[in-house]
Amino acid sequence: MSTRRTPAPPPGDLIDSPAFPVNAKKQLANTQLRRNLGHATRTIRAKRALRASEVPQWEDLRTAAAAIKDKTMRHLDEYLIQFEENFTKAGGHVHWARDAEEANAIIVELVKASGADEIVKIKSMVTQEIDMNEALEENGIAAWETDLAELIVQLGHDRPSHILVPAIHRNRSEIREIFNREMGTYGTPPPPNMTNDPPVLAGAARLHLREKFLRAKTATSGANFIIAETGTICIVESEGNGRMCLTLPDTLISVTGIEKVLPTFADLEVFMRLLPRSSTGERMNPYTSMWTGVTPGDGPQNIHIVLVDNGRTRVLSDPDGRYALRCIRCSACLNICPIYERVGGHAYGSVYPGPIGSVLNPQLRGIGHPIDKSLPFASSLCGACADVCPVKIPIPDMLVHLRHKVADAKRQGRPHMEPTVMLGAKFVFGKAGRFHLVEKAANAVATVAGDKQYIGPMPWPASLWTRARDIPMPPKESFRDWWARTRGGAK
Repeated sequence: MSTRRTPAPPPGDLIDSPAFPVNAKKQLANTQLRRNLGHATRTIRAKRALRASEVPQWEDLRTAAAAIKDKTMRHLDEYLIQFEENFTKAGGHVHWARDAEEANAIIVELVKASGADEIVKIKSMVTQEIDMNEALEENGIAAWETDLAELIVQLGHDRPSHILVPAIHRNRSEIREIFNREMGTYGTPPPPNMTNDPPVLAGAARLHLREKFLRAKTATSGANFIIAETGTICIVESEGNGRMCLTLPDTLISVTGIEKVLPTFADLEVFMRLLPRSSTGERMNPYTSMWTGVTPGDGPQNIHIVLVDNGRTRVLSDPDGRYALRCIRCSACLNICPIYERVGGHAYGSVYPGPIGSVLNPQLRGIGHPIDKSLPFASSLCGACADVCPVKIPIPDMLVHLRHKVADAKRQGRPHMEPTVMLGAKFVFGKAGRFHLVEKAANAVATVAGDKQYIGPMPWPASLWTRARDIPMPPKESFRDWWARTRGGAK
């Protein structure tokens, strides 16, 4: 017997979790997590590299996609109004939301107006960003995830850890355990003696979701792209669950960020060649769905779209930060990132993990919370993310830009260790005599240390920096002293 209450994630928002350094240390201790992530990311990025190499004009496509996105952002207000006009002409309804609270209020009202006490959902990052499921639950409405990975996360009372593969941190045995433990509580139970073979697990999910698809009156979706020229919404997916949500219910509510608009239908061609290769390593998506308004007697008869800002216009106002709005949520940057591969998505404490999350979240939410202050530093700046990004987002440059913002914010408030140390360094380097005295002290420390090659953990507060780093021992003789001894010149 199913209940109309959905499996709840861990209590508290992601914003309530610790900052990245604390989270990352915890995740690094999870050997199984690292094994799961390593296997999955290696597989996906190898497929991406193979499929990208098949396209001779791959770099030209990337350049074209970046140019289209930049043009769109320069005239975003015009294209959004054009989309609204064409979507409305086709029989749809457009709603504008300044923030998460306003978006959720609109969605709750639309679901209640449809007479439903539950919805089926297509995987959507923006609905996770605004905590839509939680808002619906508070109003007595169950939101059922229908994407296989999202279903695993939901039944596991968990949080997504990847943009494309939300359950990437789970292996097959863990998924089987979750299905056996939870499915019967929320709907059709799994078959007896279910194994952990992927086709068997997918079959159990299909049976579990079938009853929800058939009885649902209302569905929600995100959008990969919306086309201003025609008022069309486009969604790409791999399983067919999206097609079920887009055709069976009478009411369809799409929720998307305002940056997902493209000027013309012809622009879509560029992204449809880039997105599947960059995300799943496929030449094309198994399911590509597009709809323009209402068709009498065919599919949903009551169609809405909620256009969400939630900080995006603030991102757009920053000339160095707006490149993040090019993102098409392919997750290529996550799969290539050596940091993400070792700590996983939960370490970032945000809906958007990995390199793109490190530049997007601090801009959407601001840098007033320890999580958002830490994210620009959750990177080695190796540059691999920029190399694979299909829309050429300069993520390393943006990380440095945001690090400057965090440093500037620290200088304006109460004293912090890092700015204090930098002021000390400024004092030392400001005069040659001061620098020479510090140099002499460092040489003396190295002489006393003997053959030690590294400085070990130092007392607090230096321990905050040294306990996680191997600092080379300074030389026993400075260059100045060596020059004076060997060349007989002045120091």
